[in-house]
Amino acid sequence: MKNIPHDYYFRFIDPAVYEAVLDFHSKGNFTFHPAFQHCTGLHTLDEEHLSQLTGNELVLYPDMGLTVSLGLSEGDRAECLYRNESCEKFLSASLNFEVLEKLVSPLVSRSVGAHKRGYPSAGALYPVEIFICSLAESNADWPIKERVLHLLPSSRRFEVMQVDVDFEYVKAAIMGSSGEQLGFPSLAIIYSVYMPKNIFKYRYRGYRMALMEVGSIYMLVEIQAKKLGLACRPWSAYTDSMVCKLLGVNPALFFSVWVHLIGKQHETC
Repeated sequence: MKNIPHDYYFRFIDPAVYEAVLDFHSKGNFTFHPAFQHCTGLHTLDEEHLSQLTGNELVLYPDMGLTVSLGLSEGDRAECLYRNESCEKFLSASLNFEVLEKLVSPLVSRSVGAHKRGYPSAGALYPVEIFICSLAESNADWPIKERVLHLLPSSRRFEVMQVDVDFEYVKAAIMGSSGEQLGFPSLAIIYSVYMPKNIFKYRYRGYRMALMEVGSIYMLVEIQAKKLGLACRPWSAYTDSMVCKLLGVNPALFFSVWVHLIGKQHETC
């Protein structure tokens, strides 16, 4: 297992490539704040058209009937691994630290010090950094008082992030004004791509490969959470700059591409 300074990768990247990738990524950054509530939006569709365009499958030869049935029984379907539906509302509950350790266990290396992890990464470069942020008011059973942890998969440890943020800022950065709607998720897993770590080799295509890696990690967490009786919700309505400040990282280097809310499902759902 090697440890090199994170800025060492800059010796090998093409600045023009990095600038282009950063510019493209930044176009998808959002600011969710009451002051900008009339300026920030994903679309201008009305509910009728949005409903019409949601949940469809794309048939490439719709008038030719060129299909073959899968022949799956309900028993076959029941035996499959699949994620639960996204949680609509979370119950207020803190997660035991031991549960957190089990939740991330599929992501770590198969042996201490080995570099291969539980998910694929192009060229074994692993540009996706995994941060765990507590959203519970109290973490009495955690071994540390800090709220933000950084997973070190090869050494099988959590790095304690030295950031000074209060509880209200944590909620505002991740959930914005949607707190009442979501309830009280126990924690958020933030998938942040340290882009220099793979574009030195894969250049523009490295961005695509990083997103594929995030998807692989996300599904492992979903399946493990289901096994542990936890509910999940993928979440994108966060303010990018606030999340980076929460983590204590540079938003021009660390691209927070996805947030994963985890907790107990509310009894009304």
